[in-house]
Amino acid sequence: MAPATQPFTVEIIHSARRRRTVGAQLRGDVLTVTVPGWMKAGDAQEWAEKMAARFRRSQRAERIDLVERAAVLARRHRLPTPTHIRWSDDMTTRWGSCTPATGTVRISTRLAAFPGWVVDSVIVHELCHLEVPGHGAEFWRLAHRYPKMERAIGYLMAKSTDADEDADDPPW
Repeated sequence: MAPATQPFTVEIIHSARRRRTVGAQLRGDVLTVTVPGWMKAGDAQEWAEKMAARFRRSQRAERIDLVERAAVLARRHRLPTPTHIRWSDDMTTRWGSCTPATGTVRISTRLAAFPGWVVDSVIVHELCHLEVPGHGAEFWRLAHRYPKMERAIGYLMAKSTDADEDADDPPW
């Protein structure tokens, strides 16, 4: 389990100046969520909950050093090291992504709340893509150098938020 996040209270402000977007800013222990003035209270509350969840994910993610973790896993499993690895809060249907041409790896902040061995499995999965772009036999041979890969795939499939996800295709 990831470490606890810093507690904060949520304050919703309806702004006549804000027309279409919702913004949030954390100052001290108060998360201020600014919504358009026309937004209904129920919708504003939903947005406030979404923004609070996003900030909590980011807080958890900040506690995990992806660069160090990727370096250790690459060394341990004889895989390439990424040129850049970072957390991404924009990933809603995938747990990670890799751009082999640039050596860039992105990891979803949703993973920060999961056990370390699950985070490691996604990092290893993406590191394998630095060597093998697809999901063929050679890719899986490399990926299974990580001993908990199958277990992690099952965990991620169970946690997947996409109800239409094909059970045979892990959400990478």
